[in-house]
Amino acid sequence: MGSTLMSDLATEILIPLCAVVGIVFSLVQWLLVSRVKLTPDRTASAPSSKKNGYNDYLIEEEDGINDHSVVAKCAEIQNAISEGATSFLFTEYQYVGVFMVAFAILIFLFLGSVESFSTESQPCTYNQHKMCKPALATAIFSTISFVLGAVTSVVSGFLGMKIATYANARTTLEARKGVGKAFITAFRSGAVMGFLLAANGLLVLYIVINLFKLYYGDDWEGLFEAITGYGLGGSSMALFGRVGGGIYTKAADVGADLVGKVERNIPEDDPRNPAVIADNVGDNVGDIAGMGSDLFGSYAESSCAALVVASISSFGINHEFTAMCYPLLISSVGIIVCLITTLFATDFFEIKAVKEIEPALKKQLIISTVLMTAAIAVVSWIALPSSFTIYNFGSQKVVKNWQLFLCVGVGLWAGLIIGFVTEYYTSNAYSPVQDVADSCRTGAATNVIFGLALGYKSVIIPIFAIAVSIFVSFSFAAMYGIAMAALGMLSTIATGLAIDAYGPISDNAGGIAEMAGMSHRIRERTDALDAAGNTTAAIGKGFAIGSAALVSLALFGAFVSRAGISTVDVLSPKVFIGLIVGAMLPYWFSAMTMKSVGSAALKMVEEVRRQFNTIPGLMEGTAKPDYATCVKISTDASIKEMIPPGALVMLTPLIVGTFFGVETLSGILAGSLVSGVQIAISASNTGGAWDNAKKYIEAGASEHARTLGPKGSDPHKAAVIGDTIGDPLKDTSGPSLNILIKLMAVESLVFAPFFATHGGLLFKIF
Repeated sequence: MGSTLMSDLATEILIPLCAVVGIVFSLVQWLLVSRVKLTPDRTASAPSSKKNGYNDYLIEEEDGINDHSVVAKCAEIQNAISEGATSFLFTEYQYVGVFMVAFAILIFLFLGSVESFSTESQPCTYNQHKMCKPALATAIFSTISFVLGAVTSVVSGFLGMKIATYANARTTLEARKGVGKAFITAFRSGAVMGFLLAANGLLVLYIVINLFKLYYGDDWEGLFEAITGYGLGGSSMALFGRVGGGIYTKAADVGADLVGKVERNIPEDDPRNPAVIADNVGDNVGDIAGMGSDLFGSYAESSCAALVVASISSFGINHEFTAMCYPLLISSVGIIVCLITTLFATDFFEIKAVKEIEPALKKQLIISTVLMTAAIAVVSWIALPSSFTIYNFGSQKVVKNWQLFLCVGVGLWAGLIIGFVTEYYTSNAYSPVQDVADSCRTGAATNVIFGLALGYKSVIIPIFAIAVSIFVSFSFAAMYGIAMAALGMLSTIATGLAIDAYGPISDNAGGIAEMAGMSHRIRERTDALDAAGNTTAAIGKGFAIGSAALVSLALFGAFVSRAGISTVDVLSPKVFIGLIVGAMLPYWFSAMTMKSVGSAALKMVEEVRRQFNTIPGLMEGTAKPDYATCVKISTDASIKEMIPPGALVMLTPLIVGTFFGVETLSGILAGSLVSGVQIAISASNTGGAWDNAKKYIEAGASEHARTLGPKGSDPHKAAVIGDTIGDPLKDTSGPSLNILIKLMAVESLVFAPFFATHGGLLFKIF
């Protein structure tokens, strides 16, 4: 075997140092964004470098107009969006807080009852000759780590939402100076969220491990089993954030589009539309807070899965701290790599034209992947012994450090492939979306048919990429390899989140420009930012789904090992019934979330119609709509409707494991993983394609697009209907499904000791 080149002391310094650097960098980006003032005071705009444009006065339009009222109007709209988003999240977190306390108690009771709440040391699960800490300790520490994971997830989502609502109007105002200035503001704001989330997740996990180690000492098996609660807490909050936020945003979006654009023939973000504020609020609570919690959950779970497997491998058995922290070291250098990559977008190069926006965002993905590959090679060389053993379903498999480098690398590059395939199928720069737009000539029906076909076809290459990643990583390093492939895909999470958050910020910026009555040229710039962000948001969803597949498989492997199952026999009736029911669950879940959006949208449409019909002067612009009622409809509907889908996901493993046992539960997990990934990719890409087909017609940038337009034409109306159908697919059901497959797997792992000891009650009775 052998020792590592890197000392334990260096590891103990490097991990928290990288996390702190990430937090400091995010604060610097926030300070730079804050220099754009939401005030018409000429002296308020602080001078800075000429390149970033801060030596221009904020209120000076390119055409020489000094319109103080525009700035004040932007600030007013931003405050309304920020207050709406904050109010919704606080309401949501009150409900989620009750769940968090109840589920924490459940974890303690279930895990404590494994050994009847005994305080006596027990033989270790994987080494019966060695004594480990009592099951009661696992119950207590799993509960603590669950709460910490949940709180970190909630804080990550909330901070992301606050910076997004802080930056949207500033992006709008910077668009007056040029598209490059607006791009930098939006991207820096996204980077604040990306780096805060990545650094906080890493720092809290590292602190928790070191605090737990004070009690567990040499019992690393028990220590890292207790740490799995951290991933469960992160993902359970992400589920409610994604579902609740997704229902909120799409109810408002569908209501605003159907009545405003199709029936009343007014622009998307027209201030006369009563649902427009709720729509902009929804972008933040769904696409920012929800996505932040989602990717934090993926990061926490992949780290936990890798640490659990490593703790029963030579790293844990021989107490090799540096090698044990290999997953955390990968995440640490990922923060530094992403920091360097971000500077390419904000400081090293300047965007001068609209056509440079999307290439700049794609370069972020390529640069971070290339730099990260080199960083992984260095970390694998200095932090791993040249040869070591990895636990592989009851035996120890000999692995070389270069093999583990390939496991992480294949996951990293698979993520890039999935990202670019997603872009090909959802960007209106390529033929698939242009074909969908062209199908609108003959109405909404052909648009829907083409969109569904595109979504199904878009599954093929990502699934092959995931399959290759699984085969390579499992062949080299068993389930630890798969967990590290997932972590490789998420190693550039700070850049991925920055790109993802940039989209909703740009979308809001366009909405504010429309509502503030800014010039057509400003709206063209914000629309260009939004169009690029729409594609990159789809790329972010592709990353989230791909990493979820690998994470859930790694967690599945850890669960099977912990539950004492040597093989999962598909021919066994206990397993097969689990497989077929598990494959059905994503459909059931999708049905619940889509119907929830439909029910909420129905109420929204009725309210928007009522206001247009009953408020005199609303269409003429002489009267103001009642925005607050629409915000309340979205809030009430999302809070009420997020509970049943959440209960389905959280209760299924508990019910199946308790009454049917670990074999049936293993079938449930495998079935939901296989079908959930396909539906998630298909739904997200179909919705993204419909959205961009509509934007393609609206922009009219090519001769082909102009033959389908303009806004209000029959093809455009058909495209709006397709976009409306796609909204719940791409922003509610699709993204939530990746949480379903991860969450059921990590929950099963946390409760595995209980299921292995007391599970299968029905089969025991009969």
